[in-house]
Amino acid sequence: MNIRILSLAMLGVLGTASSSVQALDIKLGHVLAPTHSWHIAAEGFAEEVRDGTEGRVNFQLFPSGQLGNEKTMVEGMQIGSVPAGLIGCSSFDSLNPSFGIVELPYSWAARENAYAAYDGELGGALEELAEQYNMKVLSWWELGFRHVTNNEGPINTPEDLSGMKIRVTPNRMRLDTFTALGASPAPLAFGELYSALQQGVFDAQENPLSIIESSSFYEVQDYVSLTGHVWVPACLTMSQHVWNQISAEDQQVVQQAADHWRDEQRGMAQQDDERLATKLEEQGMQINEVDVAAFSDAVQGVWSDYEEVFGSELMGLVRQYQQAP
Repeated sequence: MNIRILSLAMLGVLGTASSSVQALDIKLGHVLAPTHSWHIAAEGFAEEVRDGTEGRVNFQLFPSGQLGNEKTMVEGMQIGSVPAGLIGCSSFDSLNPSFGIVELPYSWAARENAYAAYDGELGGALEELAEQYNMKVLSWWELGFRHVTNNEGPINTPEDLSGMKIRVTPNRMRLDTFTALGASPAPLAFGELYSALQQGVFDAQENPLSIIESSSFYEVQDYVSLTGHVWVPACLTMSQHVWNQISAEDQQVVQQAADHWRDEQRGMAQQDDERLATKLEEQGMQINEVDVAAFSDAVQGVWSDYEEVFGSELMGLVRQYQQAP
């Protein structure tokens, strides 16, 4: 009897060990702070997947660039050394120039048009492209609309940017966009931006309200002009090598959770824009609307220049969703 009980106990231990071995721990990195909506929604995503798969799939979050910058994570996902990431989608354009279409200025008058495009055919086309580089795009989240801050005065029309030295991301299209708007753009690493503004090396910079606030740019900039010159999507992405290790049943759970928390994160981003505009005013910044039509007209040459880069199919999809109700 004792031997039988011992045998049963050993089987139970082995069964538990076997179950534990089958669990898949997946590191998921991003470059923003734990207070950002990316991270808050990613926590919800990870919990929903863990519960839905009964612990078989466990996403472990690494915010604030702990797994490297976005370029490093994109490179790692291609070979499987970085399992998953929440990435600003323009970081994929180093793989293929077509990904740069996410940076096309004044593509979206409203974020709802962008949601429809990236949840629809435009997102589908880019997801197929990502698969060629061993990456699985699960869903399209957002960083939001980018706006201009400066120290010289309110920017109402492109003429108000004339000659203004503005820091932009190291992205060719962003440089071309602000050149077309009459400014003097130059790239600079984000980590150096606050001190550069403080020292007057740059007159202006452009970022979403969430980053303007979290980076305390209100301490070194006086004006926020709501240019909304580009709406930036984020990609919740996995290495295809890791995705293939998940059973079909659990893949469905992961996909459903990714779609659910995509919608939740978008809601957070919208609420943040409303809340942060008020908060920045309380911090002493002056906020103004701009003549969006004048800005959009000024960058039409950028659209023409990049038509060949992105191709008629992708450009046609952008135009299609621009007109969507």
